[in-house]
Amino acid sequence: MVQAYILITAAIGKVRRVAKELDGLRGMKSVHVVTGPYDIIVFVEAKDLATLTNTVVEEIHKIKGVVDTNTAIVVEI
Repeated sequence: MVQAYILITAAIGKVRRVAKELDGLRGMKSVHVVTGPYDIIVFVEAKDLATLTNTVVEEIHKIKGVVDTNTAIVVEI
């Protein structure tokens, strides 16, 4: 099991819509709209690194309004 925090920058005026779409994706454990340099922080679990990569590249990046992501993989609990 791979866990990661994905820090997301959304287009102006699209934050809530992007967050709602993210909440519907498989593996999303939490989706939070936040203040600061990022607009949304997502905690995700995937069965392996390939699945996590696919989630970011093929699902999150394709959501209209997502400008940028920064993925922090959990290495120690």
